[in-house]
Order: sequence, then C-alpha cells, then structure tokens
Amino acid sequence: DVQLVESGGGLVQPGGSLRLFCAASGYTYSSFYCMGWFRQAPGKEREGVATIYSGGGRTEYADSVKGRFTIFQETAKNTLYLQMNSLKPEDTAMYYCAAGTGGYCSIYSWFNYWGQGTQVTVS
Repeated sequence: DVQLVESGGGLVQPGGSLRLFCAASGYTYSSFYCMGWFRQAPGKEREGVATIYSGGGRTEYADSVKGRFTIFQETAKNTLYLQMNSLKPEDTAMYYCAAGTGGYCSIYSWFNYWGQGTQVTVS
C-alpha cells in the first residue's frame, strides 16, 4: 500500500522556522506525477500550500506563503520537504503531504494519496 508519513511539525515562535518531511513508500517516488503540501486550521477549509512535479521542475505556492515557504524533494530518498521560514500565527494548522498520479499538478488539483498530518503551531 502507498503510505505517506509526515514529520517535523512542532511548536515554534513567530518568525521561526520549521522543516517538514514526507516519507513516501509503497511506490517509488518517481511513480507519482505530483507532490504537494496542504494544511487545515480549525474551522477552515483545507488549502493547498505548495506543489511540485515529482520529476522535477515547476513549483506552485499559495499567495499566503510565497517568499516564506519552499517545497523541494529528494527523489532517491523518496522524500518531500517543506521549508517554512518567517512563520506567522496564521500558519498554525495540521499539515498534510499528498501525492497524485494524474496529468495535472497544482495546489488546486486532485490528489490520490494523503498522509496523516503533522501539527504546526506558531505562537
């Protein structure tokens, strides 16, 4: 079975940084077309944070995180990352790793597989 396992979340003060990790298994990382990070805060809809083509290339970010967050990957390690800098209280949310096999890669597209999430709290 495909599994996505997030880690790296925690409590950080405003202005601080965290790096999130997503370890993929069940498939080779390159079997996915698109990888992404999403988040959901209490009382809010889940929103796309960032996506990247698994084969390398174009990335996409939500306007709210541009210039602060960076999505990147190490295909040989089957690992996706989200580097989060200049964190704000409004970044507090459960962060989810997602993988898609379709022919479209966007923070607005559909993803096949989801991790269980890792909590990020900025306060």
